Amino acid sequence: MTSNTEKPSPEAKALSLFLMAYKTTSPGYKEKSKRINRLWSLVLKEELSGTEYMEEVQKTLASYGGYSEVVEKTVRYYIEKTGEWTLKGDDKYCLDAQNFADKILNE
Repeated sequence: MTSNTEKPSPEAKALSLFLMAYKTTSPGYKEKSKRINRLWSLVLKEELSGTEYMEEVQKTLASYGGYSEVVEKTVRYYIEKTGEWTLKGDDKYCLDAQNFADKILNE
């Protein structure tokens, strides 16, 4: 079996970071985090299609208000906790998150 080196989409990254941030606040977030991580590991082992995984990610994102809402909540959580936003990068998620961080820090 070959290993899949595919990277998660911006939506999957947003959901994963959101759940990671909030999993200490509620058992529901912790269970969702475990489920999404398990599904991603199945994708990497080619036991689940990327399409099926993304359907689950989209459904879960929608239940939390959608991609933009999840990114903003995640950024706000970390800024309130640490006083700054430190995640850097040039992928879509990092750029979207930095835009929210700039807006939140200038409030």
